[in-house]
Amino acid sequence: MVARQLTIQNEQGFHVRPAQLFVDKANKYQATIKIKNAAGEEADAKSMLELMTLGLVKGSQITLEAEGPDQQEAVDGLAELIESKFGEE
Repeated sequence: MVARQLTIQNEQGFHVRPAQLFVDKANKYQATIKIKNAAGEEADAKSMLELMTLGLVKGSQITLEAEGPDQQEAVDGLAELIESKFGEE
């Protein structure tokens, strides 16, 4: 398993558009990918509904975890999307 801690940086947090971008990218990987919020609540990164229940806003600390054949690639790719603020300014 590969894990990485990140901070949600875009102004609007994990609203519908970034969540959809995240799920679309997560579904390109074979690994099982989970996101945990600071309270320890966990969501399947390939499920938009589950992601939206975490209530991630700007400044939220998350742990991104992946397990499977392309786990490092998955964590790196999804972390890059989060760090790019989902293309928002």
